Amino acid sequence: MESVDCHAHVFETTQPLAGDRRYTPVHNARIEQYLARLDANGIGRGVLVQPSFLGTDNSYMCAALRAHPQRLRGIAVVEPGIGAAALDALGTAGVVGIRLNLIGRELCDLRATSWRALIEAVAQRGWQVEVHRQAADLPRLIPALLEAGVKVVVDHFGRPDPALGVDDPGFRYLLSLGGSGRVWVKLSGAYRNVGNVDNRGHGSNGDSLAQTATALLQQSFGFERLVWGSDWPHTLFEDEITYEKTRAQLDTWIPDPSDRHVVLCAAPTALYGFSEPAAAA
Repeated sequence: MESVDCHAHVFETTQPLAGDRRYTPVHNARIEQYLARLDANGIGRGVLVQPSFLGTDNSYMCAALRAHPQRLRGIAVVEPGIGAAALDALGTAGVVGIRLNLIGRELCDLRATSWRALIEAVAQRGWQVEVHRQAADLPRLIPALLEAGVKVVVDHFGRPDPALGVDDPGFRYLLSLGGSGRVWVKLSGAYRNVGNVDNRGHGSNGDSLAQTATALLQQSFGFERLVWGSDWPHTLFEDEITYEKTRAQLDTWIPDPSDRHVVLCAAPTALYGFSEPAAAA
């Protein structure tokens, strides 16, 4: 069973960018570069997540998915009014879910008719909804997703308030969902949980918080509901973070090889719909 990196982005600086973006890329992050990072670190497979600054134009990501169908899966960003045919086309390309990146945005009402219809369509396809939002707002988002019967993946440790750490009430709410069997958490982007992203905190605080959060998530979710992501190419932190460092962090957070195998291999293989190699069948 191959290991899986469950969170990475690919793009080129020449692509049209969303007008309401929070970030403008200054370096390319091409699929060839990403696959080279996987190879160098012994990672067999990857999950591409549509970056927010490209909006709902998933074409670049989908081209990468179609070029490497055995190795890659994708998480798209779509408008709530997207039709069934467009969703099916994304699925054919290798998309297995949608992302709600709500950092810096107003919260949407996921029980509104248009959102409800989209989430139910995602659930019918066996896809997931990935949520990226500060932990404080998770209680306002996740219940509607669970009501619709969709699988939920929470990005970047759930983004607890750095001032509160794992005592953030929103993070505690996330822990309470461990028994549902329908929520997963990504162990990724630890450096995004250090102070305000704009201030870009330094030092080991992010690793310390992540290590504590990982221990608590293990207790509540079990390893089978945790997955790891590199967050390559580490936007906003390109000069400070490397792929090798993010991969090494997982060994610190989960030192036991058999437990780490679940997080790196077994859990993501099932969650993202990867097939076992023919030789292992």
